[in-house]
Amino acid sequence: MRSPFTSCALLLILSHLAWPPSSHAQTPASTSVQADQPDPDLRLTPGEPDFALSTLPTSLRMPQGKLAFRLTHRFVRPIAAGTTGDFFSSFFGFDGGATMGLEVRYGLAPGTQLTVMRTSDRAIQFLAQDEVVGQGDARPITMDLLAAIEGQNNFGLSKHSSLPGQRQFTTTIGAVLARHAGDRGAFYVEPMGVFDANLAPSPVSGSRHAFVLGLGTRWRLGAQSKSYVVGEFAPRVGGSDPGVDHISVGIEKRAGGHVFQLTLTNDLGTTLGQVARGGPGHHDWFLGFNLTRKFF
Repeated sequence: MRSPFTSCALLLILSHLAWPPSSHAQTPASTSVQADQPDPDLRLTPGEPDFALSTLPTSLRMPQGKLAFRLTHRFVRPIAAGTTGDFFSSFFGFDGGATMGLEVRYGLAPGTQLTVMRTSDRAIQFLAQDEVVGQGDARPITMDLLAAIEGQNNFGLSKHSSLPGQRQFTTTIGAVLARHAGDRGAFYVEPMGVFDANLAPSPVSGSRHAFVLGLGTRWRLGAQSKSYVVGEFAPRVGGSDPGVDHISVGIEKRAGGHVFQLTLTNDLGTTLGQVARGGPGHHDWFLGFNLTRKFF
């Protein structure tokens, strides 16, 4: 039976046919629309085309009153599992299971955006992000503040019971510092405190909380290219660290209102709490992809 997440993926891909992007098309009609719509957040930012790297957030502003959707997909079969023949016979792991996430993003006000994301393991994350230092000629560095809360078992509403004493909610407070390099790309430093990152009833490390220092970049492959390379690293520099530190690299393509990214990562998680809990093993790497669709 096809899962709801697979159906969502098909709908997002097919939406390009039903609703072609208009804000980036260079036609007289679109020029007239842009003239009537002065919101600068509607303009394409070639050096920062998406709201996330692979998992970590970026500083891209969301236009007020607009929506965007994002799909994350991580194949759970490690690349190195079994023999080389097993890897190819399973079509690079595509025949196996996957963890998926669906995110909806909304521009609440200029510089302020809200997101809700649900993953296939029944975790739901609510996130708010607000720009406090904007980009200008004299200020190439921007700063956003963010706050997120993640709830297990459909934010505590699911009938599926958790382990006795297991924590249900993880709270994240942090910032996104971005150094923009014009239309070529950007570099990010993202300090985050993740409270109740360890959901176990009695953490072995003795700490439930973690301090994560996210580092990342996105770089455009040529001055006029629509392709990018993406990388991020999120070490736990304090507190709980049960798994390996999150690492993800990818290559992506921008096409109108879509951004498609092919990802290689050591971590299946796509929420901030999951990033703080780390990946499953030092030698496990997984293929995956992200798909973003902007409806503006």
